Amino acid sequence: MDSQHESAPASRPPESSRSETTLRVNGKPHTLTVDHRRVLLDLLREDLGLAGAKKGCDHGQCGACTVLVDGRRVNSCLLFAVALDGCEVTTVEGLAGDGEELHPVQRAFLDRDAFQCGYCTPGQICSAVGALAEAAAGHPSHVTDPAAPSGEPVALDREEIRERLSGNLCRCGAYPRIADAVEDVIP
Repeated sequence: MDSQHESAPASRPPESSRSETTLRVNGKPHTLTVDHRRVLLDLLREDLGLAGAKKGCDHGQCGACTVLVDGRRVNSCLLFAVALDGCEVTTVEGLAGDGEELHPVQRAFLDRDAFQCGYCTPGQICSAVGALAEAAAGHPSHVTDPAAPSGEPVALDREEIRERLSGNLCRCGAYPRIADAVEDVIP
């Protein structure tokens, strides 16, 4: 082996690849100096100790990392934290706010036993909260009737719920109970 090609010890990236970033997470401001390559999921779990969002596939395909950014559901494993400077991030831990009452979707998941192992549950819950808000705001899905009035709330039937939550995988197969829980909280 050529000793000239030994790898250098791991070190922190240069300051030019780090930026001060402020996020409001679950209602509280956090200002951190963040590596430009750091994704939101790692910042939440490792820097802020919020372990609700899970690292499943690390490719945005399973939904275990779903959180809300400015009220919209996102795969936190795909978003660079520095790109979210000034944004409001809500994780499953912050859905209930400061109160002791669970968010209605969290309560419905418990009441319907809409989980088995629980690994995907935080992402499923955040996705359901986002899907309910999207439908209420009139955002259509792939299965929304094209004749539905544009910009008006979309009625959430079983097919709409299944389509809107299709980006969140449950390896245990709790889908029917997840859909039941979402149906329980449709306004």
